[in-house]
Amino acid sequence: MFVLFFLLWIIFNGRITMEIVLFGLAVSAALYWFICKFMEFSPKREMMYLKKGGYLIQYLYYLIKEIVIANFATMRLICTSNRVVEPVLVEFETHFKNDTSRFLLANSITLTPGTITVSIDGDKFLVHCLDRTLAEGMDASVFVKLLEKIEK
Repeated sequence: MFVLFFLLWIIFNGRITMEIVLFGLAVSAALYWFICKFMEFSPKREMMYLKKGGYLIQYLYYLIKEIVIANFATMRLICTSNRVVEPVLVEFETHFKNDTSRFLLANSITLTPGTITVSIDGDKFLVHCLDRTLAEGMDASVFVKLLEKIEK
């Protein structure tokens, strides 16, 4: 976080001089101390976020990939006139430890075209899918696996 504060200081100043660097180091240190002291932030938590950052980048990659794939699948469902669309409600259960993972999974499902998270009751998700083919493998998806890795 200290490095981020310092980089933002340099970027917002637009130039690098000795005074700007020294003052930026002092301001960044003061901000970092304030966050650690009064906002329950710690260097341990920062290291944990850095370790889990790779999983979050991987999660975003798979989310974008699934959104693109689902876009084409939904367009194919809509544009083919001889295919009968079978909407379905799918219920599945996860075993997440915190609400953040449930929140991320629910929003990822809703962001993916053809699926909407209808409700979450504890660890049970109820998802509406435009077609039965979009519902396959939802309970064992890559999103669930990555979120479980992030929670550990």
